Amino acid sequence: MSDKVLTGKTAFVSGSGQNIGRAVALRLAELGCNVVVNGSSNVTACEETASLIRATGAEALVAMGDMARAEDVAHISAAALDRFGTIDILVNNAARRPHKPFLEMTEDDWHGVVDVALTGAYRTARAFLPGMVDRKWGRIINFAGMKAIRGYFEGAPISAAKHGVWGLTKALSTEFAPHGITANVISPGQIRADTATADDPKRTATIPAGFMGQPGDIASVAGFLATPEARFVTGQMIAVNGGEQT
Repeated sequence: MSDKVLTGKTAFVSGSGQNIGRAVALRLAELGCNVVVNGSSNVTACEETASLIRATGAEALVAMGDMARAEDVAHISAAALDRFGTIDILVNNAARRPHKPFLEMTEDDWHGVVDVALTGAYRTARAFLPGMVDRKWGRIINFAGMKAIRGYFEGAPISAAKHGVWGLTKALSTEFAPHGITANVISPGQIRADTATADDPKRTATIPAGFMGQPGDIASVAGFLATPEARFVTGQMIAVNGGEQT
């Protein structure tokens, strides 16, 4: 695979101010892709991501907004299309994962999670898929997670949302495959945050590989899925978890 195989393409990566989102944005930039960086509140972190992207020679746009809010997604998508004309690669990474017992949960608690991870992914797909269809090329990369798929203790909204994201991804992969568009899900395992300096021994005990993953491990897979070489990979969930059973 050539170093700049995505030159001329543009990606939108939600939740890309830090951790997995930042690593994915940088990997796409290293492959030659321009990137729209997004976060809901931490402008400084998003600007840092954008600076790192520009250091690779790619262009970057910071488009702040909450993926749970329809008006914010409309503003973000309009800004992205106005700047770059097209979005070729859509990465829905933004999510909220609060812990709260189900019977103590309010509807606001529910929608605060589901509207980011699931409805946000729906809205960005609606915004950017028409251009992908017109160009007969596109990549959609969504995120799940082991706990989200097998059940998240005191986290019913994120489990429901991520199951929904998986269903949405499978539906999009079927409907848009004839248009040269792939749609896949990455399910990360236990990933060390940017700010952590060492693995958590309690968490590594359940990982056959014996160590926690890092954001770059996820970014490598996302980078491959975004490339032309991944044209025949669609409708799949790829677990990146060091062998931990889901």
